Amino acid sequence: MSLSGVLCADAIQNAVKDCQAPESFCCKKFFQLCGLSQKSPKEVKDVFRILDDDHSGFIEEAELKFFLQRFVPGARVLTERETKAFLSAADDDNDGKIGIDEFQTLVLS
Repeated sequence: MSLSGVLCADAIQNAVKDCQAPESFCCKKFFQLCGLSQKSPKEVKDVFRILDDDHSGFIEEAELKFFLQRFVPGARVLTERETKAFLSAADDDNDGKIGIDEFQTLVLS
């Protein structure tokens, strides 16, 4: 499955374009713009599985850095500050990674 199987390609492009400048990424705004926050819990979990590049069951900080590139190849990498803010927003149990339920809660809240 690909992200375009769940999300509209135009919405993905617009969401990535909105945060092209360094330090402009806001995960909540990104989820809204790409349409993910309007998807079902199952669809959000499907997207999580695509973003979990190493299939560990978690999205780690190293994977978050390349978050935008998972949506659009060639997109910029997140800055250290953006990556840490994203992790902090989702990591409810403070284990340094985002689990599927934490991701779903962040996206749908």
